[in-house]
Amino acid sequence: MLLQTDEIDGMLQSINKAKDARHEQMMATLLTMYSSANSSFAIRRKAGKESPGSIDQPCLVVFGTAIPNHYYQALSERMLTNGFFARMVILECEKRAPGQEPKIEPIPARVLETAKWWAEFRPGTGNLENWHPVPEIVPHTEEAKRALVEMRLEAEAEYGKAEDARDPVGTTVWGRVSEHVRKLALIYAASENHKNPIIGPAAVEWARRFVTHQARRMLFMAQSHVADNPFHAECLKFLQKLRDAPDRTLPHSVLLKRMKTDAKNFLVLVTTLEQRGDIEIRTQSSSGRPGRFYRLTEGGER
Repeated sequence: MLLQTDEIDGMLQSINKAKDARHEQMMATLLTMYSSANSSFAIRRKAGKESPGSIDQPCLVVFGTAIPNHYYQALSERMLTNGFFARMVILECEKRAPGQEPKIEPIPARVLETAKWWAEFRPGTGNLENWHPVPEIVPHTEEAKRALVEMRLEAEAEYGKAEDARDPVGTTVWGRVSEHVRKLALIYAASENHKNPIIGPAAVEWARRFVTHQARRMLFMAQSHVADNPFHAECLKFLQKLRDAPDRTLPHSVLLKRMKTDAKNFLVLVTTLEQRGDIEIRTQSSSGRPGRFYRLTEGGER
């Protein structure tokens, strides 16, 4: 079954802000589905049906699209630490390309052949293979096995650093990195040779570089956009304005305009961020009155 929903940040906002149990159950279901692929998932009982039924070996893939800032702003602190955020692989697009003219071309025979092979793929034996398939084991080479062990140790080291820093989001994300690497290495191998897949060192290296980059990017974006309360959101917005500015510096008048807030609340933000060590205030003398500038410090970048 394919269900497409655009703007996944709207769904996350509903889960985040809702007070009823329905949205809470949606979150619990998503978390449960992730680790139920080797078991069965019980469906809720529906009116008029005696048995609620179940899904055998569920494999749920959610493909959502959103503007990056809106997506991260829709997340909550609980989503970052309960495993929901760590289960995702988040890709950010680069600058929009000029596009190209659409044209009708036949689907390559190789693509059709491969798609047909997967559609007819039935692992296992017996008359239940259509309803209860037996997963096929994909082997890996000794070199790939050593690379996977090294990757797991690297992820554990990053986990330890986050644990020492008392960073619950970091521990949650790095705790899933090794698992993501293994999954993506498996996908790489199945794409490379669908009839006889073998996980080799190239598959592990690609997955390792991809997942570690994504983990660091996800943590940076979460730290920059996920707020605990409205005031925290304004602080993050303030820091992002400086992060996007040349030399990480903006004059007082420009930043005040971009923040779209009043002078009183703006000064409260400045005082808070300066005392936290996230920004520094500089003055520059000119022929007129001295100018006031705000600069992002290393503390604000973390």
